[in-house]
Amino acid sequence: MIYNRVKNANKLKSVIAAFAVTTLLTTSIQPAVYAGEDNHPELPPYQKDLLYERTFDEGLCYPWHTCEDSGGVCDFDVKNGALVLKITNPGQNEWSCQMRHRGITLVQGRKYTVRFKVWSNKNGAKVYAKIGMQGEPYTDYWNNGFQKIDLTTSPKLVQAEFTMNSETDETVEFTFHAGGALNTAGTEIYFDDISLYDPLHDKPVIEVLEMPDVRVNQVGYYPNRAKKATVVTNSTSPVGWTLYDSSGRAVKTGTTKVKGLDKDSQDYVHIIDFSDFTTPGKGYYFKVDTNSSKNYSHKFDISEDILSDMKMDAIKYFYHNRSGIAIEMPYAGRQDLTRPAGHIGVYPNLGDTNVPTWPNTGQKNYSLDVSGGWYDAGDHGKYVVNGGISLWTMLNQYERAKKDNVLHLAPYKDGSMNIPESGNGLYDILDEAKWEMDFILKMQVPSSKDPDLAGMVHHKVHDESWTALGLLPHEDPKQRYLRPVSTAATLNLAATAAQAARIWKDIDPSYSNKCLQAAEAAWEAAKKHPKIYAPNEQPGGGPYNDEYVEDEFYWAACELFITTGKSEYKDYIKSSRHYLEMPSILSSGEDDGLYGCFTWGSTQGLGTVSLALIPNDLGESEIQKARQNIAKAADVWLANIEEQGYGLPIKADRNGNYPWGSNSFILNTMIVFAYAYEYTGDTKYLDGMTSSMDYILGRNALDQCYVTGYGERPLQNPHHRFWAYQLSKKFPKPPAGCVSGGPNSNFQDPTINAAMKKDTPPQKCFMDHIDSWSTNEITINWNAPFAWATAYLDEKGNTPSNGGGTNPGGEDIVLGDINFDGDINSIDYALLKAHLLGINKLSGDALKAADVDKNGDVNSIDYAKMKQYLLGISKEF
Repeated sequence: MIYNRVKNANKLKSVIAAFAVTTLLTTSIQPAVYAGEDNHPELPPYQKDLLYERTFDEGLCYPWHTCEDSGGVCDFDVKNGALVLKITNPGQNEWSCQMRHRGITLVQGRKYTVRFKVWSNKNGAKVYAKIGMQGEPYTDYWNNGFQKIDLTTSPKLVQAEFTMNSETDETVEFTFHAGGALNTAGTEIYFDDISLYDPLHDKPVIEVLEMPDVRVNQVGYYPNRAKKATVVTNSTSPVGWTLYDSSGRAVKTGTTKVKGLDKDSQDYVHIIDFSDFTTPGKGYYFKVDTNSSKNYSHKFDISEDILSDMKMDAIKYFYHNRSGIAIEMPYAGRQDLTRPAGHIGVYPNLGDTNVPTWPNTGQKNYSLDVSGGWYDAGDHGKYVVNGGISLWTMLNQYERAKKDNVLHLAPYKDGSMNIPESGNGLYDILDEAKWEMDFILKMQVPSSKDPDLAGMVHHKVHDESWTALGLLPHEDPKQRYLRPVSTAATLNLAATAAQAARIWKDIDPSYSNKCLQAAEAAWEAAKKHPKIYAPNEQPGGGPYNDEYVEDEFYWAACELFITTGKSEYKDYIKSSRHYLEMPSILSSGEDDGLYGCFTWGSTQGLGTVSLALIPNDLGESEIQKARQNIAKAADVWLANIEEQGYGLPIKADRNGNYPWGSNSFILNTMIVFAYAYEYTGDTKYLDGMTSSMDYILGRNALDQCYVTGYGERPLQNPHHRFWAYQLSKKFPKPPAGCVSGGPNSNFQDPTINAAMKKDTPPQKCFMDHIDSWSTNEITINWNAPFAWATAYLDEKGNTPSNGGGTNPGGEDIVLGDINFDGDINSIDYALLKAHLLGINKLSGDALKAADVDKNGDVNSIDYAKMKQYLLGISKEF
C-alpha cells in the first residue's frame, strides 16, 4: 500500500530561516486526464522526488490530507486523477482550510524544483502555496514570492526553483492555504502532477515485513489454555499443518477446520486448533500445506510467563504520561524517555497551577490549581470523564488483587513498579492511582469560588486550541482553561472518590475522609444539577460529551453504597433501570449498538462489577444475580469468538463498522471474562480472555501486534506529541506496553481517508502512523484495561482447563463439584489444591462448593475430606 513508502518526518526547528526563490513561471495549459505515472514525462523520476504521491491516479492521495483551523470546514476527494480540496466554510484565516503533505526533509544548500498544476471550479478563486515549517514559527522556505495564485477553471502550471539557505529541516510541509478571504463556500480547488524535485535525493528502500498466511499471537500462548491460529487461504477443503520448534523439528501435525468467509475482514479463513499441545518452548512456528509463498506463521512462545514483562510495561504507561512531574531515570527506563515536568508554569508554559475558567459560559470566572494527573492521550488535555474510568479500572485491579490475596505480587507490592513513590510503604499501584485521584479532586468547585455550583466538577482542562505533534508538555505555550462543569464529570468524581475512600480507610484515614467528603458533596451537587452536559464541540481538546447520565448516577450510587452502606444510595440503585446490569451490547450515545461492557460514556457495568466484587449489604441473592449477569454477558462474547475468524469477542455494529478504540472494547470485555471465571470457576472464560488477547497481539486481519515493543510486527508510531520519532529522530520511540485503539472504519481522520478506500473491510481500517489519530491513538482508558487483563492473566492464565460447566443460573450447589460439571473428580481436587496454595483462588459459588465440611472456611480439612471421598474411604462429606 502507498503508506508503506512513507519516510520519517521530523521535528520543527526554532530558528527563523531565509529562503531564496530563483525562478518562477506561471503559464496556462489545457486540462488533461492521465492514466498513470508512466504517462507523466514532465515529472522527474519518482526516486528523485520528495513527495510520496504526485499524480493521484490510483484514487488515493496519502500522505496529502486536509487541515482545518479557526472556523474552516473542508474535505477532499480524488476525481479523474486529480486531488480536490472542497471548501464548505473558508473560516477566518487563509490557513483555516489547507491541503498539505508532511514528512519532507530539506537539506541546507540544496537546490529544489517545485512544480504543480492547479485550477478551480470557480474563476477568481485563490490559493497560497508554501513549503516550510509545519509548526511554530511556521517559517516559509518557498512561497511563490508571497504571491497568491489566481485560479481559473483551466489548469495552471506553477514551476519554481529555490535553494535551502537555512539549516537542514526534517519537519517540512508542502501546504496550500485556501481559507479566509481567498475563497468562498462551495469552492473546489484541483491539484495534479505535484513535484518537489531534488536531483541529489534518493528515496530510501523501505523493507516491508511480509504478512504470512498463518496469523498467531506473536508473543505466545499459555500451555494450559486454548490455543488457536487463523489461516488465510482460499481452499474450500481442510489443509494440513505442521508445528515446528525453534530447531525446525516438527512437533505436531494436523488439519485445519474450514471457517469460510470472515465477514469483518472479508478474508476466507481456516482455523488451527493446537490446544492439546502444551510443551513450553520458544520460537515455535507453523507451516501449512498450500501453494502460497507465505504459508507460514511468525514465531511465538508457549510459556507460563508470556505476559510477565508486558503487564509491567502496560501499567508503567501511566507514569510516563504524568503531568506536573519530571519523568526521570531510573524510573523512565530509557534516557530518551525522560523529560522536564509539564504544565507547572515555567516559561513558555503557562501551566496548570492557576488555570482560569473558560469565558462566556454563564458560569463564574475564577482560577484553580489543577496540576498533576495523567495526560489523557497523545495530547496534553486532562479529562475527568476519561480519567474516571481509567482510575476506577486501576483501583478495581487493586481491589480484585486484594480479594485474591495476590498483593505480594507485581505490580501491586511496594517497589515493584519502579516509580518515584516506590519504597514509601504503600502499594505501588495505589501510588499511581493517587496521582490521578488527587487531580480529579482538584477539579471540584469549592464553595468559595461558586456557592451555587459547589461540589460540581469541571469537565476537563486543556489548551485554548490544539497543539501540534512534536511538542513536549513543558514547551506548550498555549493558555490553558478549565472547561465548564458537567454532571457526568461530577458523578465520575463521586464514584472514584467513594472507591478510593474505602481503599484508603485503613491505609490513610485522613485521605479516606477527604475522598468520601468530596464524593458525597459531588453526589449532592449532581442531584441538584442533573442535566449539565458538556457541549459537543470545544476547541483545543476532545469534547467527551455525554447527554445520558443515568448510568453515571447508578455507578456513583453503587460505589457510595458499598463504601457507606447508606440507604439513600441503596434505594437509588435498586430503583435504577440499570440495576445489576452488565451489558453485552451498549445502547446509549455514541456507543449505541456496539458490543462491549463499559466505556467512558457507558458506565453502568462498572457499578455492577463493584457490587459483585466488594462485600456489601445488598443480600446474597442480589449479589448472585449480578454475578449471573456478568457470566451471561461473557457468554454473548464467547459466541462472537466462535463466530469470528480471528477469535475476537466483538463484531461490526449494525452499520458494519468498528468504532474508534475498537481494541478498548475488547480489552474491557476481558475484565468481565475474568470475573465470569471468578464467579463460575469455568475456564472457558479464561479461554475467552486469551483468545481476545491473541487478537490484540497479532492474530488479526492485519497481522498487527497492537502493542509497542512486542511481536514481529509491533506497534511503532502511535499518535503522541512526545513519542514522535516518526516526525523526528530528536523525539523518542514509544516505550513498550502502549496499546493502540485499533481498527476504526468510520474514517475520522484525514490521513486514513487519504490512504484507504471506503470499502476497506472494518477490521482492516487501521494505520500504524502518528497522524492517524482515529485509528492509532493511545489513551489512559485503553491502557488501564490492558494493564488489568495482562496482570490477571499472568496470575491465572495458565490454570488447567476444567472442561466443565458453569453455575451462572444459581442452581443448588453440590459440595465438592467446584467446577459445576456435574461430577466430583480429580479436577475439583486440583482446583481446591490450587486455591489452598494461593495459585488460583476460588470465589463465589466455587468457594462454597469447596467448603465440603460447611464450616464457613476452606482449609486443609476440606482438602483431606475431598481426598478421602475420591479414594472411596468416605461416601459423603
